Amino acid sequence: MSMKRLKLAILASAMLVSPVMAQQVPAPEVRQVGTARLENVPEIPADVREAVQRYQNSRSAEFEDWLADGTMLIRTRFGTSNQLHHVAAPGASREQLTFFSSPVAGATTIPGTQRFVMTRDTDGDEWFQLHVRGLTGDSVQVTQPGTRNGSPVVSEDGRMLVWTTATKGSAAYTLNAVDLTAITPTPRVLYKSDGAIGASDLSADKGRALFTRTLSNRESQIFVLDTATGRATRIAPNAPAARYDSPRFLADGKTILAISDRDSDVRRLVEIDIASGRERVLTLDLRWNVEGYDLSKGGRVLAYVVNEDGFSRVVAQDRITRRALPQPELPRGVVSALKFSPEGDRLAIGLSSATSAGDVWAWDVAGGDLTRWTMSELGDLDPAELAEPELIRFKSFDGLSVPAFVYRPKNIPPGQKTPVIMDIHGGPEAQTLPIWNYGAQYFADALGATVILPNVRGSDGYGKRYLNLDNAEKREDSVKDIGALLDWIESQPGLDASKVAVYGQSYGGYMSLAVMTHYSDRLVGGVNRYGISDFVTFLERTEAYRRDNRRAEYGDERDPEMRKVFARIAPMANIAKITKPMLVMQGATDPRVPQFESDQVVAKLRANGIDTWYVLFADEGHGFQKKENNDLRREVETVFLRKLFAGGGE
Repeated sequence: MSMKRLKLAILASAMLVSPVMAQQVPAPEVRQVGTARLENVPEIPADVREAVQRYQNSRSAEFEDWLADGTMLIRTRFGTSNQLHHVAAPGASREQLTFFSSPVAGATTIPGTQRFVMTRDTDGDEWFQLHVRGLTGDSVQVTQPGTRNGSPVVSEDGRMLVWTTATKGSAAYTLNAVDLTAITPTPRVLYKSDGAIGASDLSADKGRALFTRTLSNRESQIFVLDTATGRATRIAPNAPAARYDSPRFLADGKTILAISDRDSDVRRLVEIDIASGRERVLTLDLRWNVEGYDLSKGGRVLAYVVNEDGFSRVVAQDRITRRALPQPELPRGVVSALKFSPEGDRLAIGLSSATSAGDVWAWDVAGGDLTRWTMSELGDLDPAELAEPELIRFKSFDGLSVPAFVYRPKNIPPGQKTPVIMDIHGGPEAQTLPIWNYGAQYFADALGATVILPNVRGSDGYGKRYLNLDNAEKREDSVKDIGALLDWIESQPGLDASKVAVYGQSYGGYMSLAVMTHYSDRLVGGVNRYGISDFVTFLERTEAYRRDNRRAEYGDERDPEMRKVFARIAPMANIAKITKPMLVMQGATDPRVPQFESDQVVAKLRANGIDTWYVLFADEGHGFQKKENNDLRREVETVFLRKLFAGGGE
């Protein structure tokens, strides 16, 4: 965003306050740091900057894909943001391929080549473009500026690319194709949809494509598209509503493999007959969700990931006989990627844990050996000194058992009371996992605080029933879960119930605001990063391509009865109940939770006389991706929380 646009955005923020309010509310103290406008934020002490850098310098390796020669593409950060790198062998150096200021979102290789399709946006605006390039040379953009492009799929012969496109101001999507061998690739539209769709797979002869139509994060439908005629046929149209993930053709062309929760509380791996829609469950005995899978070349070896209470387990088996193979013996953690090599003899596994930043391993299918390809760094941190999260459960108001991960400072005796930070995830259907969480580790070390990350009702990973417990008019039941967590904190001898702060981003930012309206008397303050402050204004302003999906989760603001619910539960409608300081942070290019949501809550809090800090990044969207911005936001959070825990929240 240009400085001119930033100034206009700031002016619009100021106009939210009425002329009468403007005379009563003192103007904030403003200063500019890089691309960030800081309001009422004091200077950052040198010791805070130094402490932040110890944790902000960790680096992970995220697996993207195999290249045709059996080498890897990974994403990692050596500069300001995550970029693509090439790794030629286990332990080899990371050769940087891209050098953009904004991060690369992902890459998919073109089979049989050393080329790949790269996805990236600008300053977090999420209007992703697709580019084709190789290990050297320039890239070719195959998508139109001003559109949002995703779910790229490349045919087995490397000749055809299909993907989906959304345009500004519209909920419609198109499924497109391009010949990757053409001198000048010219996209053509295969199919038009009035709602969100995503490409999933192409048949071996490129005559058919699989795509999913997403109605909500709980319901989707699978279609087979004739790529020549554009005719789409829904698979199992009469089946009960269900969620389907990652459908792909099996070798016979008559059956697909997918992850589904049809007739089940958990998501299972299933085979579906295309003609009849009949479903055969491959993972009958599982009590937890299958989260991802892959098939080896020819479809004989199957590997899948099970999420067991937040921790990952990788299962490998013969798909035909179901015979178990020697299983990968991985460190305990969370799997982020699973992909067979082009020849099918190795399985790449991306893995992180609470005390490791994230690396890539390769499992040998025949011998069962596990080889580590990357060695990521934690900066100058000693893993032995880091907090190991404890998985606990507490009872909510209605008897529901709610899980949470607790990071307690390692150097503080068990009985000694510590301040508490309740960090609530976004989504809202996300799940806090025991991955490398440098924020939780930093707050535990630098502030001596116990960090609690609850998976309140509505979180993913615990079955369909749990996922649906906070929908629409039940939204505030998840807020009551935090009330129960506050009760649990009061019962713990090592936690100081008089020094509890709430913290959250995105939907977690809404939760932070909502918790502050319900429990200000039990908190010292809160941090809200780009959170929803009013569901009506949010649904009216979030980008059109995602609006219907969000209505399915939160409720439809056009429905008079639901609008009444929003009027009752919106933080903006209850903001007078917030009596403690708040820190609000926002990216100016955010397409999901627009800046207006933060502007209006800041203006109202200040009009009510509440100490409110505000940080607005001109070059960030939904999440702060650039290192210098992430450093600054962590510094501001530190100063704010340190002030609260020292008694500044009164």
